[in-house]
Amino acid sequence: MKKSGRLMWKIFAFLLGFCGLLLAVLWVFETVLLDRMYEGIRKNEINDAIVLIEENIDNPKLNQIIMSLADDSEILVSPAHEFAPPDRPRGGMPPMRQTITKTKDFITAEGKTVTLVFYAIITPVSATISTIKVQLYYVTGIMVVLSIVLAFIIAKTVSKPIENLNEGAKVLAAGIYDVHFSGEGYQEIHELSDTLNTTAYELSKVESLRRELLANVSHDLRTPLSLIYSYSEMMHDFPGEITQEQIQVIMDETTRLTSLVNDMLDISKFENGVQTLNPTWFNLHDTLQPITQRMNAILKKDGYVVEFDGTDDVLIFADKVKLEQAFYNLLTNAINYTGVDKKISVWVEDVQDRVKISVRDFGDGIEAENLPFIWDRYYKIDKEHKRALMGTGLGLSIVKKIVEMHKGEYGVDSQVGKGSTFWFFIPIEAANTML
Repeated sequence: MKKSGRLMWKIFAFLLGFCGLLLAVLWVFETVLLDRMYEGIRKNEINDAIVLIEENIDNPKLNQIIMSLADDSEILVSPAHEFAPPDRPRGGMPPMRQTITKTKDFITAEGKTVTLVFYAIITPVSATISTIKVQLYYVTGIMVVLSIVLAFIIAKTVSKPIENLNEGAKVLAAGIYDVHFSGEGYQEIHELSDTLNTTAYELSKVESLRRELLANVSHDLRTPLSLIYSYSEMMHDFPGEITQEQIQVIMDETTRLTSLVNDMLDISKFENGVQTLNPTWFNLHDTLQPITQRMNAILKKDGYVVEFDGTDDVLIFADKVKLEQAFYNLLTNAINYTGVDKKISVWVEDVQDRVKISVRDFGDGIEAENLPFIWDRYYKIDKEHKRALMGTGLGLSIVKKIVEMHKGEYGVDSQVGKGSTFWFFIPIEAANTML
C-alpha cells in the first residue's frame, strides 16, 4: 500500500506556504508597484479636480475651491499665463521631483474661455520604498517566526483528534470492541467518533451473538445427533427388537435438524438479498386456518390448544409461502413460551387496506428492556439455552425479514406474568407496494 505523508506536516506546509504567499504579495505591492500605484492615484485626483472646477467655473467662490484643492490634495490650479512651476531650480536645471501637469480649457456662462493649469507633485518614491523595505525586513522576520509557530499549533490541533481516532480504529480492527472513540474540537470529528462508537457497539453485539449462535447451534445439533446415534446403535445391536417408537424418534430428530439447517439458510438468504417475492391473490383465512388445525392435531396429545378467530374472506396479494412461514414461526414461538394452560390464541383482522395477524401466548411475558431486541437474529432473553418444544429459535428474525419484504409492520405487546401477543400488518396488496 502506498504511504502518504502525515496529515500534520501537510497542514503545516500548507499554512506556511500560505503565509509565505501573503508576504510575497505584500512585498510586490509595497515595493515594485508602489510608485505606479501612487502615480495613478495622483492622476485620478487631478481628474477629479478638473471635474470639480468645471462644475464650479461660474461659482463666486471658485477661488476658495482652488485654495482648498491646494491645501487638501496639494494640487495647484492657476491660469495658464500665470503658471510657473514652483519646484523648478535656478539655471534651467530639470526638476528634482516628478510632476504631473494638465491644461484644461473651461467655458464660462458668458461664453469666455478660461485656460487653467493643474499641477501636482509626485513625491520621490525611492526614499519611501527604502523605508518600507527596512520595515518589511522586520515584518517578514516576525511573520515567518509567527507563521511557523501558528502553523505548527494549528496543524497539531487539527491532526491530533484524527490520529487518536486512527489509533482507536486500529484497536477496533484487531477485534477489541470495547474501545471508545473521543472526538473533540470539530463537529465532523465528533460525528465520526460517534459513528465509530456505534460501529464498535454493533460489532461487539454481532460478536456476542455469533458466540451465542455457536453455543446454541452446537446444543441444538448435539441433542438430536446423540439421540439418532443412540437409537441407531440400539437398532444395530438388537435388530430384532426395533420398535415404531424408536424409528419415530429418529425421524423426529432428523426433521428437527432439517428445520434448523433450513432456518439458518433462510436467514442467510434474507440477509444477502437472495430471497424474492412471488405474489399471488389468495384467501388468508383459508390459508392460516388449516395450519392451526394441523398444529392442534399434532399437539393434542401434549394438551396444547390453538384457538383461531378471523374474517372468513380476506383476499390478499402477497407471497403465500412466505406468509405461511411467518405465521408458522409465530405459532411455534407461542407454543414454546405459553403458560401451564397450554393455550394459544390466533386471530386475523381486516383493517382498512391492511390485514393484521396476531398470535397470543399466556406465558411469562417479556420485560420491557428486552422487547427491542427479540427480533434480532439469534437473540435470546434467557441466556441459559433450553431446547424448544418445536422450531429452531430463529423464527422471529425470519418473521421480521418476511414482513419487511412485504413493506409491513411488526411488533409485540407483552406484560410480565400475563403473556405476549406477537402481531404483524401486511398491506392487502403487499407486493404492489414494492413496485
